[in-house]
Amino acid sequence: MSQPTHPDLHARHRAAFLDALGSDAALLFGAPHHLRNGDAEFRYRQDSDVLYLTGWREGDCALLFRPGAEQPFIMFVQPKDPEREVWTGRRAGPEGAKAAFGADEAFPITDLDKRLPELLQGYRTLHYRFAVDADRDARVARAVAAARRAARRNGMDVPDAFIDPARVLHELRLFKSEEEIALMRRAAQITAEAFTDAMGHTAPGVPEYEIETLLEHGFRRQGGWGPGYGTIVGGGVNATILHYVNNDQHLRDGDLLCVDAGCEYEGYTADVTRTWPINGVFTDAQRELYQAVLDVQVACIDACRPGRRFLDIHDMAIRGLTTAMVRLGLLEGDAEDAACIDQHIEDETFKRYYMHGTSHWLGLDVHDVGVYNREGQSRLLQAGMVLTIEPGLYIPEGDEAAPARFRGVGIRIEDDVHVTADAPDVLTAPIPKTIADLEAAVGVRRGRAMAAR
Repeated sequence: MSQPTHPDLHARHRAAFLDALGSDAALLFGAPHHLRNGDAEFRYRQDSDVLYLTGWREGDCALLFRPGAEQPFIMFVQPKDPEREVWTGRRAGPEGAKAAFGADEAFPITDLDKRLPELLQGYRTLHYRFAVDADRDARVARAVAAARRAARRNGMDVPDAFIDPARVLHELRLFKSEEEIALMRRAAQITAEAFTDAMGHTAPGVPEYEIETLLEHGFRRQGGWGPGYGTIVGGGVNATILHYVNNDQHLRDGDLLCVDAGCEYEGYTADVTRTWPINGVFTDAQRELYQAVLDVQVACIDACRPGRRFLDIHDMAIRGLTTAMVRLGLLEGDAEDAACIDQHIEDETFKRYYMHGTSHWLGLDVHDVGVYNREGQSRLLQAGMVLTIEPGLYIPEGDEAAPARFRGVGIRIEDDVHVTADAPDVLTAPIPKTIADLEAAVGVRRGRAMAAR
């Protein structure tokens, strides 16, 4: 049976959501189960909005919020069923939803169609996300129609306006409380230990999947839920594939290894990328590229302060990386000529080697919720936001326009940054990142091997 791990946190989230709804009602559904193949399902992971508001991890549920009602928070959940629980695990049931998860009332999910029409009466606006699940849309439409018929007799208001709950709820989720930051910091700490172990295990001949396994073992061993997204372990030219997830090649001497992974802890995920030399020593060409990316990344992290716009960070990364591309001979021109850099940016020639964004929000989702623009402008950073900073350079193996020494090299460096009223709080700072620290971390294994001879 699922149990809430942070009931007070979820209660505060619900109170803030109810307050933000004003006089509107809201209906949210849990995440559906997904088949992996045949009749085998993927491990269930609850919808992040439901986790945020309740911590409820069981499937087939719905949450109804009715500000001002005698029972403002109602849950519809799977009932207790000893026969089914033998197969799929213990259920909290409606009783547990009330006793442990803070529901003012709870019913079996099978009662939703019967009870929803009456429960919606008295509210003119319903926050519900249409066009995600056709069956759920039909259930809500039937409930509203039934409520409308009843309203002809009793004169009660019924919903005639519908709003995506993301407008209210996702703005709340964008700003992390101290307790949420503590959970994210723990996710980052677990990730840091796993990355350090992976660096120490890296050597020529080791398969990528062995690094993947070591990372994900570290996540679970320290109490995490596992990876917060698909783990990327790209050795050599595989690092130039942004979402490489096959992880089935053997690491080669002289190549770099790019790893993008993060532990999910109590629903909150870290998101980290590091790139390091497989044999423990950067070549001169690798050093040039790596230091260029690192310098840009450090500058962008320092810019994560209240009052800066979200897009400012990406613009800074583009300018820094474009300048480096010109200096290193990846793009033509004079790196000291501002007009040259401006032209490359205007023409977007930099996208040949840097084609993705620099940042995204982070939290319960790896690409967390929250809008990036407000009133036609990139939104201002504010204390409580958490975002990634992840510039990179990717030189295709067959790119004859690039200097030969750089071809087939992919480098990305990513950290998780908590915006505060003062200096940026880098949650993932303990993970080795400088050239010297990375070489030392990989060299741990080499030193132990030599000492054992």
